[in-house]
Amino acid sequence: MLVLLVEDHRLLAETLIDYLALESIEVDYASNGPAGLELAKSQPFDAIILDVNLPGMDGFTICQKLRQSYQIDTPILMLTARDQLEDKRIGFEKGADDYLVKPFAFGELSARVNALARRPQALEQETTLRAGD
Repeated sequence: MLVLLVEDHRLLAETLIDYLALESIEVDYASNGPAGLELAKSQPFDAIILDVNLPGMDGFTICQKLRQSYQIDTPILMLTARDQLEDKRIGFEKGADDYLVKPFAFGELSARVNALARRPQALEQETTLRAGD
């Protein structure tokens, strides 16, 4: 599985990359909003882990651009310290599939990423259309 992590806190990013590697999840990494947006457009990912407070472009804007401007439907998990209900609502309105507040348990993050990455595959298997004999 290949995941894109967009996180400006370097130490947290390194820790996440190391942990996810132990869970057999390969990670591409960007430390700011514009770089994250470019990487997300550059290749298909199984999931995107996206911080909200990023330099250059916030995670809400990246999420909205991926959904509306580029029609990218990769599952997006917002990973952020912004824990207010309004922040979560905005994240979902911009196109996020899940929202996890820092601090968090690493096991919960990997479980959520795995669940999100399975979702598109499950949907693809259920799209058989039959008509007549």
